[in-house]
Amino acid sequence: MAHGLQIKDEESGYNKNLFCIPKHYEEDLERVFIPHGVILDRTERLARDIMQDMGNHHIVALCVLKGGYKFFADLLDHIKALNQNGDKSVPITVDFVRIKSYCKDTPTEKMSIVGELSTLNGKDIIKTGRTMKALLSELKDNEPKMVKVVSLLIKRIYRSPGYRPDYIGFEIPDKFVVGYALDYNEYFRDLNHICILKERAKEKYKSNVRLLE
Repeated sequence: MAHGLQIKDEESGYNKNLFCIPKHYEEDLERVFIPHGVILDRTERLARDIMQDMGNHHIVALCVLKGGYKFFADLLDHIKALNQNGDKSVPITVDFVRIKSYCKDTPTEKMSIVGELSTLNGKDIIKTGRTMKALLSELKDNEPKMVKVVSLLIKRIYRSPGYRPDYIGFEIPDKFVVGYALDYNEYFRDLNHICILKERAKEKYKSNVRLLE
């Protein structure tokens, strides 16, 4: 079973005034939950683990947009560095897909996948992003040789269906976090750290109707 770096339920993060925060977000954030440097260090270790497991297979790196793009880019940078400086190297190609959830006032959501999956036939895949189950079912039709899921974050949700990615960056409590490309209504993607959002900020930014990922 995959294990991430576990952040305990009682962990409240760090004083935001000790970090560089964009001024337009200073009043919206409660605390810095995972600093940018810690994210990069953990991502570097994930890259090493992935390279050790992949052998000499061609990797198709598939990014789930938009929330996965920063993690995806940093993970690939670390993998490329290992390719250049390690004892072995593997060819890597890159593709992107977007999963949209059309949120209704009902318990269910209609999922749609935007992107081309046919290039995945017979390849090994590294995927990053938060929404996986809908994509995994689609990937089966393309008969990939191997599928490996990489997720920067998973939340401990006690009524969760129990799915766990193959590689996990951090296992966190059920807190509403933004930053490092994770958004609230398209805001906060430009924040380097992963931060806890204030409740009143949700009211402030919820006015724009959008498709949630």
